[in-house]
Amino acid sequence: MLRWIVFIIIYITLGIYTLQAIKAATRYPWVYYAYMVLSLFVIGNFIYQFTMGDEPGRVLSVPKSYAFGLLLAMLTFMSITIVFLFSEDIFRFLTASYHKIFGGTKEFSLPQRRRFLSTIAMGIAALPFSALLYGMVKGKYNFRVLKYNLEFDDLPQSFDGYRITQISDVHSGSFDNREKIEYAIDLINKQKSDVLLFTGDMVNNMAEEMLPWKGLFSTLRAKDGKFSVLGNHDYGDYVSWETEEAKSNNLTDLKNIQKEMGFDLLLNDSRYLQKGDDRIALIGVENWGRGGFKKAGDLKKAVSNIDKDDFKILMSHDPSHWEDQVLKDDYHYHLTLSGHTHGMQFGIEIPGWIKWSPARWRYKYWAGVYEEMGQMINVNRGFGFLGYPGRVGIWPEITVITLKKRSLT
Repeated sequence: MLRWIVFIIIYITLGIYTLQAIKAATRYPWVYYAYMVLSLFVIGNFIYQFTMGDEPGRVLSVPKSYAFGLLLAMLTFMSITIVFLFSEDIFRFLTASYHKIFGGTKEFSLPQRRRFLSTIAMGIAALPFSALLYGMVKGKYNFRVLKYNLEFDDLPQSFDGYRITQISDVHSGSFDNREKIEYAIDLINKQKSDVLLFTGDMVNNMAEEMLPWKGLFSTLRAKDGKFSVLGNHDYGDYVSWETEEAKSNNLTDLKNIQKEMGFDLLLNDSRYLQKGDDRIALIGVENWGRGGFKKAGDLKKAVSNIDKDDFKILMSHDPSHWEDQVLKDDYHYHLTLSGHTHGMQFGIEIPGWIKWSPARWRYKYWAGVYEEMGQMINVNRGFGFLGYPGRVGIWPEITVITLKKRSLT
């Protein structure tokens, strides 16, 4: 209860301070009242959803995620506005102190500059505020197909030109627009790849989240099959369960759903993809993540039936596994496919110019293709979304990788 009181006091304080900027920038009272109504609605809805709303046992239901998203947008607007106003207040304080100490009658209250700074502050604050709202309405379903040609010296000749479609982090419990998901499924099928690989987090917490989407995802097609691994959210670790048996049954249900959708779920296991006399090894580990994330992945067990000299593709949900264990392993893993980071669902990407997201503060390898020690990883930015119900700059991704045999000439 105390934390709610503290949070409300902080929010109201920020709101009042921001209101001063609005009053300085415009003389229209309806603008003040509109801002006050909106800010009170945002905090009221957030408190309601997280205290008395539906589905109290889930981490974030759809209504909760929207309440969080609106709060995030409002706090961003307030914070940026306050930075400008606070700098002006500091200037006014220092000016007043100077004149008080050294004397003088120069006017230090400059209402015109105050109005100018308030207008600039709100104009700048409106940009991320609008972007966050856009991300909630449009950005989260702004699916992009990213294509890579990856060359390898020892790729079996028959697999030259082999196409892989990778998707990751579906988070089906967050979906709220069937038409958009139908579009994305059709977009995946249009790639006509040889194999489809899903790298974990089918749900947010519970297997039942996938039930409304099971039929749709069953329509995914790939000539050589569909393969999957588990992500950290698939184990149901982030919600409370009445018994351990209920939690275990949830995971069993999710495994069965994946099977019913046509996915071959690799649980620290491997398969061979065959073309003529050539083959490549497909390896899938359970989730292994740095820090507090589940470490169920067992690389040694997963490759127990694989020859050391095989060309290997590894599916591992969390890219920290690649950094901490895979690169140091005795086996050479030519290509690892991961997800997990979502690119933080927020950032700036201009190909050839800039690639930035707060995700880089936690993950060295957070989006796209990287190469270390002659081994490659692709970190998929994610198909779905979690927490903030949107995406800004880091769009939902469908990856298409074409394997190429590097020419020796």
